Amino acid sequence: MKQQRIPPLIIDIVQSGLLACDGIVFDNRDSCPACGGKLTGYDTKKKQFAVLLEGGNRHPIHVMVKRFSCRQCRAVCFADEPFYPDTRIGSPIVDLAVSLAAGMSFYRATALMKHLGIVIDRGTVRNFMKRSFPGISTTDLFGIRLPLSIITLSELAARTREGGRIPGAEALAASGFPSAYRAAPDLRFWGKQGKERKEEKDKEERNADHPEYDSNDK
Repeated sequence: MKQQRIPPLIIDIVQSGLLACDGIVFDNRDSCPACGGKLTGYDTKKKQFAVLLEGGNRHPIHVMVKRFSCRQCRAVCFADEPFYPDTRIGSPIVDLAVSLAAGMSFYRATALMKHLGIVIDRGTVRNFMKRSFPGISTTDLFGIRLPLSIITLSELAARTREGGRIPGAEALAASGFPSAYRAAPDLRFWGKQGKERKEEKDKEERNADHPEYDSNDK
């Protein structure tokens, strides 16, 4: 099969947009997705956004995403971030994979992404095509369908002073607010706390119904 020729401009657009995301901090969320309660800062996680190929070497791109704890239900959740639920790769790359694979085989889409300098495997592209993502806006450049999220990130990178970073809010807007299409919050730290809260509530209700009752009495 003849390899599709990729204009250098396309490679520059993709690479510059993704490289500009390295080190961006996402630290905003209005309320708890589980109960709507108020949030307080918990910690910050480093997440791998992409892996690019530069001169044959792998170059991981990471972003920093703040986590919050809900004051009401104690659930732990992430700030609004450029990741679709249940994915471990930045949403613009998902957009690109889905856009390309919609018009060609998984093998060709994967090969094309590698020529664009993105490390990804065919199984990952195939799994993305089995998912249902929100509508992805694209445009045709030299016969290649590129998602607007990639193009907008590249434009933001061009306007950003050398050595600077795209503000998190702008990068999130460019990505289309993918985390608004939400998964459940991270509940790994909720189980024990939730159990303790339930036991406290049950004790309060028993004492309210039976003032003479003391849970410590045998």
